[in-house]
Amino acid sequence: MPQYAVLIYSDDSAHALDATDEDLAEPNGHGDELSAAGVMTAAWAFTPRDLARSIRADGVAEGTFVDSAQVVAGVYIIEAEGWDAALAIAGINPAIRGSGGVEVRLVHSGGFVDPSRTN
Repeated sequence: MPQYAVLIYSDDSAHALDATDEDLAEPNGHGDELSAAGVMTAAWAFTPRDLARSIRADGVAEGTFVDSAQVVAGVYIIEAEGWDAALAIAGINPAIRGSGGVEVRLVHSGGFVDPSRTN
């Protein structure tokens, strides 16, 4: 079944280092729902933008790579029969109700890397 990456854009990530269970109830609840439905295969929540570091040819800078009103707050991978199903699944993300949204991308290839693999 095809896999789709859902990139979550919002004003910032709710997953601050000192975030409480109450702070994370909505985003984590959404993830729990997708997991229980059997459509989410992996998920990562990012910390807020002030903890980001960007690397370019001239060195390392504090902050996100692109300076914009919204940042990528997290990403998760879903399995869906096709675009319509993927968009329906991604369309219930809580970020859409605020000033943010989601971007859905068909996954071409990849997966988890085996850390015991040697080159």
